[in-house]
Amino acid sequence: MPVTVRAQFSILSAAAAFIVLMPAVAAAQNAQQAPCSAPEYRQFDFWVGDWEVRNAAGNLAGTNTITSMLSGCVLHEQWSGNGGSVGESFNIYDRQSGTWHQTWVDNSGLLLRLDGGLEGEAMVLGGELQGADGKTRRQRITWTPNGDGSVRQHWESSTDGESWNTLFDGTYRPRNAAD
Repeated sequence: MPVTVRAQFSILSAAAAFIVLMPAVAAAQNAQQAPCSAPEYRQFDFWVGDWEVRNAAGNLAGTNTITSMLSGCVLHEQWSGNGGSVGESFNIYDRQSGTWHQTWVDNSGLLLRLDGGLEGEAMVLGGELQGADGKTRRQRITWTPNGDGSVRQHWESSTDGESWNTLFDGTYRPRNAAD
């Protein structure tokens, strides 16, 4: 009889272990199925949308469409400016470095690489560009979600990293609400 009790205890122990471990196994499988499902990948989602963009004076600067793609791993930006400029960027959270990365290209031949992350509620990305004069200038772009659903984009440049000049200050409003 003691063998039967031991056997029953072993079966019950195995069943209890299965029940306890099952949620962890399911979570691991879900993580494998959705590699960009961690909260960090959603930090920049406030920028996703179809936007009308106006400069600080309120004039239409252009339109911008930001979509989530590749299973939520990448944000793709498609810009069309009023003056004929067009450009695109790809934005991704790099889990290895723990930072956001943007690569921007446009029809003027500009390539801009930015890295950074959330500072409070705002996404702040920075990088460097070499100007036509040969000087390297730091770039800093801040996207801030506003309470009314709009997003402010503030692009600044600096030669010394201390004093900054505004290159663009604009507000994104959903195109369907901009009329």
